[in-house]
Amino acid sequence: MRIAELLKKMRIPGILLLLLFTSQALMAADGKMPAIAGIRIEFILFAITLICVALFHHKTMYVALTGLAALLIMKYIFTDFSIIDHIVGTEAHEGEWRILLNLLGLLFGFAILAEIFKESRFPEILPHYLPDDWKGGFVLLTFVFILSAFLDNIAAAMIGGTIALVVFKGKVHLGFLAAIIAAANAGGAGSVVGDTTTTLMWIDGVSPFDVLHAFVAAFAALVIFGIIGSVQQDRFHRIKKDASTRIKVDWTRIGIVFMILVCAILTNYFFDFPALGVWIGILIGSLIRKTPWHEMKKAWMGTVFLMSLVTIASLMPVEELPPASAWTAFALGFISAVFDNIPLTKLCLEQGGYDWGVLAYAVGFGGSMIWFGSSAGVALSNLFPETRNTLDYLKKGWHVAIAYVFGFAVMIFLLGWHPHAPHKEKHKQQQEVVIENADK
Repeated sequence: MRIAELLKKMRIPGILLLLLFTSQALMAADGKMPAIAGIRIEFILFAITLICVALFHHKTMYVALTGLAALLIMKYIFTDFSIIDHIVGTEAHEGEWRILLNLLGLLFGFAILAEIFKESRFPEILPHYLPDDWKGGFVLLTFVFILSAFLDNIAAAMIGGTIALVVFKGKVHLGFLAAIIAAANAGGAGSVVGDTTTTLMWIDGVSPFDVLHAFVAAFAALVIFGIIGSVQQDRFHRIKKDASTRIKVDWTRIGIVFMILVCAILTNYFFDFPALGVWIGILIGSLIRKTPWHEMKKAWMGTVFLMSLVTIASLMPVEELPPASAWTAFALGFISAVFDNIPLTKLCLEQGGYDWGVLAYAVGFGGSMIWFGSSAGVALSNLFPETRNTLDYLKKGWHVAIAYVFGFAVMIFLLGWHPHAPHKEKHKQQQEVVIENADK
């Protein structure tokens, strides 16, 4: 019997708990987490969780919650770990509450935003303006790419998925869905307001101009996954020839969508909390039009799954990285497909010595290679549950990985690797100058 078939016959909690108790029997505590063959148990539990996500793609929330529970049990048994300190933070550790709360608000908020956009009937008139062949899909992906440069990639992916749902009559190829996720992540790679990782760099003192050249790689990648994904979709189901001229667009709902996005940009800029703006916009909009609150019921399982997976990733003991180099940045792109790219970005910022544009592309776009590797992918899975079949996603979305490698190669060939000076020292010097001038 194959291993995959054996695992499917076991209950999900049993798989992870079996590993948990086996590892306890193998290793002594001594105040440290156990390890098997030199690999710490956190990584093994995370790997098992990801394997179960791939095998049980219809039960992903239960898999993630079980994996999180098993990891927390291990942490409490072998160390003095405190989940409260991990979430809230301490003097030596910045808590995860802001990232988790922001993610929670965005996932629920953008599920509502996407439905408001759909109810406006604006997507229904788009086939009238999009090309009828594969180029129509490519234009849509380019739109998602551009939109993501100014918005969070979750919003861009949800809007792109909603449009695709309409123009392709609900028949969207999985390879094209992977391309939508890739377009949303690629578009935000060179913008400090387009992706959480680049926003984190900006907050930490990296200049917005130091990540701008990530667009060179992002555009090159768009050509690869955009064309291949669009051709896949065109062969699967072509855009309908003409939109009905009798469709009446609800421009008030379009105005509400625009208001929500503007609020998200403003609160992202001033408070580093775009979810706050999203919900301010939604609540104001509810006074004007009926709000589709029922979308939260549809999105809750995917939201809990992502929150659990991000929490697990934040518990990984990623305490050091190899020296900063182009090869390290390249490898981090693949790592970010399974690990949360926020802790990786934080670690790189602490380490310093990176070409921030190269790193922004790697950790920002790399997560597109697997559907749960980015917030945009998990959010889109609420609209298209078929994306949660990891093996099928890898099989039909293979062009995303090829595009990542191609984009990275183009950027290094054209621009090279130019590590930036330690930005924190530069930022500190600038602050000291400001203080000295103020004293004078």
